[in-house]
Amino acid sequence: MKTMKTKIILIAIAAITASCVSELDPKNLGSNAVTSQTVYNTPDDYLQGLAKLYASFAVSGQQGPAGNSDISGLDEGFGVYLRELWNVQELTTDEAVIAWNDQTIKNFHWQTWTPNDVFIAAMYARVMLTVTISNEFIRASAVAAESNATIKQYHAEARFVRALAYWHALDLFGNPPFVTEKDLPGAFLPKQTNAKALYAYIVKELKAIEGDLLTPSGVPGGDDYGHATKGALYMLQAKLYLNHKTYLGAEDVKNYDSCITALNKLTTLNKYSLASNYLLNFAANNNTSPELIFTINYDGAHTQSYGGMDYIIHAALGGSMSPAKFGVAGGWGGTRTTSAFAGKFTTPDPTGPDVRAQFYKPGQALVITDIGTFTDGYAIQKFTNRTIPDGPSASGVPDFVDTDYPMFRLADAYLMLAEAFVRGGAGTDAATATQAMNDVITRAYPGGGAPTHSALVVNSATDLADILDERARELYWEGHRRTDLIRYGLFTTGYNWPWKGNVAAGIATDSHLNLFPIPSADMSANPTLKQNLGY
Repeated sequence: MKTMKTKIILIAIAAITASCVSELDPKNLGSNAVTSQTVYNTPDDYLQGLAKLYASFAVSGQQGPAGNSDISGLDEGFGVYLRELWNVQELTTDEAVIAWNDQTIKNFHWQTWTPNDVFIAAMYARVMLTVTISNEFIRASAVAAESNATIKQYHAEARFVRALAYWHALDLFGNPPFVTEKDLPGAFLPKQTNAKALYAYIVKELKAIEGDLLTPSGVPGGDDYGHATKGALYMLQAKLYLNHKTYLGAEDVKNYDSCITALNKLTTLNKYSLASNYLLNFAANNNTSPELIFTINYDGAHTQSYGGMDYIIHAALGGSMSPAKFGVAGGWGGTRTTSAFAGKFTTPDPTGPDVRAQFYKPGQALVITDIGTFTDGYAIQKFTNRTIPDGPSASGVPDFVDTDYPMFRLADAYLMLAEAFVRGGAGTDAATATQAMNDVITRAYPGGGAPTHSALVVNSATDLADILDERARELYWEGHRRTDLIRYGLFTTGYNWPWKGNVAAGIATDSHLNLFPIPSADMSANPTLKQNLGY
């Protein structure tokens, strides 16, 4: 747990959808108005504004945990960016189900969502808000960034935040509306982009800001912790290039070359290393892990929200589980996993247990008969609000957590390197790819030995399915699974899991579900938009 210790400046922002906002022109607001033209004077002022951009991933209002939402009509609990990102990336796959009857939440796992889905609309709104406030900050900091190196860094970080949000828009919606700092606040209908154009834009943006971002310090929890550094940029580049076929519709091996180039830049920094204890990455003191590259930060005393990490930890606790053992006052009895995912772990394994198999089994059935019953399905105990080795969280607030969300970490980089090599990427060799893969695998077996379920030699003949399964075992519940399954062509067809398609055994679904729909409300507000195919 670590946060940028700064207050948040509230600034007037332009709505992403069409509205009449001429009265919000700064010259019409009066001499006492606080706008970006008057609020930014020093580098610290800009840091406070930048904090709002990072906070847009973690919280959804101005006071927390509820009562003053950023977006009118959007509940501050389920309307948190991270909470909805986790839902769309995990509940739609074999890795997670949820017991609740909250509006349309079960439609994610059933893959039966529609353009009217409130949770899809919440995800879309959060992405677009982050883009919008990033545009405002980028516009406001542009002139000062030309003459002040610190502000230039903050300006680049804001562009990274916008690029990250746009990557989520690309990955989830494919063809969203598109605005930049060049689109001044006012009444207009944002034009819709397409996946190829947005992909090219993000690639170009990341190349443009690389030199202006901080080189990571290599100090876990240091002053750059929670900031977008060059390490975070290289991870986002690698993600883009590895998934290029999804976004561009055709495979080009040169993109795997670029993925490996980005990952080589990351490892050449020599600032990150695998944590000796896998579980440190998911504990209340995970800011001390040398493995974390980019995080969404939480502080139980100062960053309070019913979404984000509070949701991920609380919703996973129920049945006979003791919330106190996880550093919280109570569980919400919501999320578990399926037998299909549990089966990714070979039991028993001659080398001993895989430390990553963080299943809670007492009182929990492996088979999900009723998706609405928490005790159907193994519970997951991967994330905790206690510290490693075993202590209370720093803030000591039982209802809110100190655990940061590990959006990018080194183990993911190692597994991407192996996959990009197997897919034909140049810039590394079989020995390096094998070592990267084995470093991740052997960490999972502190007792030593080679697990029987993993490919230990990475070469052009390596079965990509082995790498996909290793990614599942290593990265589950960290928001990667939907994107991974789509990249492998297994999200809708070719692989079924319990209750996919709202059938107990699981059935294939239609390929149009690889993208979410543009929400109906935005389609109505902006008649220039075209709906994604199949909706």
